[in-house]
Amino acid sequence: MSLESPDPTVVHTVVVTADDLTSALETNRASGEHAVLRITPPFSGRMRARLHVELDEAYEQTPEPVHIEPRQLVDDSLPAYPRPADTEDELRADPEREYSVERHREYHASAVEQWREQIPDAVTATATVETPTGPTTVDVSLLGNS
Repeated sequence: MSLESPDPTVVHTVVVTADDLTSALETNRASGEHAVLRITPPFSGRMRARLHVELDEAYEQTPEPVHIEPRQLVDDSLPAYPRPADTEDELRADPEREYSVERHREYHASAVEQWREQIPDAVTATATVETPTGPTTVDVSLLGNS
């Protein structure tokens, strides 16, 4: 019996690096592009999901890779991505600091870094992944820290 299969529902564990997950989440919140975590066939029990920016192109291979929305791999404890307008408002509201463009840039960069640091703690133990042959529930394994 082969350990590889064309059926994506044989996957029981999805492994993703903290960097790929962070990049995918940030891309989807801060740019006009759409990033996913892609599992490429043939499929087996434990699969690595890698960062992939979706294009408007259909796959020619069968079976097709599986795209996982990065938000599916984190829970609701992950706060919203810091928007520049919000960090500007926070900085302007702080009576201990005087607003400047440079101070805002630094403050915003710090807020984004704090958001990134929270991602590993928000990763779910399991996730339901949509596949061409139906949904499947997988364990989620995170490699490294972002």
